[in-house]
Amino acid sequence: MSDIGIYARVSTADQDPQRQLDELREFVEDTYDDPEVHTYADIISGTQTDRGEEYQCLRQDIEDDALDVVVVHELSRLSRLGAGEIHEFLEFCLTNETGVRDLEVGLEISLADDLVDRAVSQLIAGVMGDLARVEHKQKLRRIQSGIEAAQDAGRWTGRPPAGFEVEEGYLRVDADEFLTIRHALERVEQGNTYGEAANGTPVAESTLRTLHDQRRDLYFYAEAADERLQVAVEELEPLGEPTVPADSDLPVQEIRAIVRDEIQRHKE
Repeated sequence: MSDIGIYARVSTADQDPQRQLDELREFVEDTYDDPEVHTYADIISGTQTDRGEEYQCLRQDIEDDALDVVVVHELSRLSRLGAGEIHEFLEFCLTNETGVRDLEVGLEISLADDLVDRAVSQLIAGVMGDLARVEHKQKLRRIQSGIEAAQDAGRWTGRPPAGFEVEEGYLRVDADEFLTIRHALERVEQGNTYGEAANGTPVAESTLRTLHDQRRDLYFYAEAADERLQVAVEELEPLGEPTVPADSDLPVQEIRAIVRDEIQRHKE
């Protein structure tokens, strides 16, 4: 009977390593006679340089001579745990008389290999790791470049602020949601707690608190530091003051507000 360790890693909590583990287990059971499978799985971002908890357990079991072979889906992903990690991991496995297999490219390093074969295999694995790091960095640059280009063009990237929606990449006011938030903020200004003001609305108390602290002028006066937000509300007609007490300390300035009829008129 062979003791086989299978290791999987995903980058976010939204991803499930189970698919990788299932494929690895199926391979092990088809390849080895009566294997004892030991499972290790981590959730580590590709930008992190620390070693995962399960990866540490894997190394400890290797050092304790508990595994004959380690099988991974992509050996190159180990390199993202830190520069040179893949080289050190291979040396660590061989020093502790543990073989390594990679399903992605069929790489196999076993104790039966002579020194030349091992050296060539390690060289190939090292190149795979270097390419993986380069590819990851290029992907991050492409994503960031795309976001910056969209922002330069006035397009909104990511989730829109409360009371807005994105149409063809640009912010547009969602009349019902915007006015609901404005009314809730008026209640806060009138002395209601955030919980009381949010009651009966789809706006969470924590969201209302953030909007009041950071974007009150947007909902009361249609004024925003972000030009993309400002453009979205500039298309609408300025109307009356928000309904707040007369002794409110709100700043005196040109008041812009949004009402459903005006928005509908603009849409038509």
